[in-house]
Amino acid sequence: MMKIFLTVRNRLSITKKCIKAIQKHSTLPYQLYVYNNQTNYKIDEHFNYFCDLYKNGLITQLTFNTDASTFNAFSKATACNIFGEQHQQDPEKDKIMFMVMLDNDIILTPGWDKKLLEAWKYVIKNKIENIKVIGQLPGGIKNRKQKFQINEELIGRVGKLGGSGLWSVRSNFFDDVGFLDLKLLVGHSKKHDQLYWRALDQSTGGQPYIMGLNTKLGIHCGRMSGSVCNKLTQNKGKSKDHKLELVKFKDADEKIGKMEFNEFYKKIIKDTFLNSDW
Repeated sequence: MMKIFLTVRNRLSITKKCIKAIQKHSTLPYQLYVYNNQTNYKIDEHFNYFCDLYKNGLITQLTFNTDASTFNAFSKATACNIFGEQHQQDPEKDKIMFMVMLDNDIILTPGWDKKLLEAWKYVIKNKIENIKVIGQLPGGIKNRKQKFQINEELIGRVGKLGGSGLWSVRSNFFDDVGFLDLKLLVGHSKKHDQLYWRALDQSTGGQPYIMGLNTKLGIHCGRMSGSVCNKLTQNKGKSKDHKLELVKFKDADEKIGKMEFNEFYKKIIKDTFLNSDW
């Protein structure tokens, strides 16, 4: 069993594609925890879509967050802390193979989870205790030096940093690495990753903490769907109403929504621009 922590804000069409990819391309049993943070576009459609998933037993938990429930801090970081606190209460948390932190603009590829399981088995068997996160290459991972041959096809390169749009972590991650201090994130639309890089660095005594695999686990479609974090950060000085309008991404949402999943997936697989991005 694995747990998937998925954060959503607007961009319903790419969220539907993301969840469809989880359903179609996962091979291991999973629990899906969805945090819909401060959505302000197609609100009824969001509730209706997730209601159907809930009724059909396709999600484990659904949380709709507001400015108040995220404490006016970066909503992804708040949701991550909430997910982590709940995971800590799970009497069977030690039976979880690994947990996945996923952004809703990441489309997972077939068998992505089996590759991660192979990598974690290798890390645990060889007692590589400084590896706290496993993702994909390049994935924003810097200072890649050590190389591990996991199996005939899988190679892991170890370094630091790395974007958390697709992170897999050990079940004891929140015991080992900890939670983020939300006081440092009030008024911010980013910095989840930067603060976790610092915490990961501290937890390993400065050793490399992330392994990137030489395979495409997921395709980052932020350039197609629009990036909420980037848009809010770029327009930090603008009025709240203006910023909320900017993160609706109406044109992109409509364009993606018109495509069936298989058509969409074929398109992004062939798109070298997207595939070289992350």
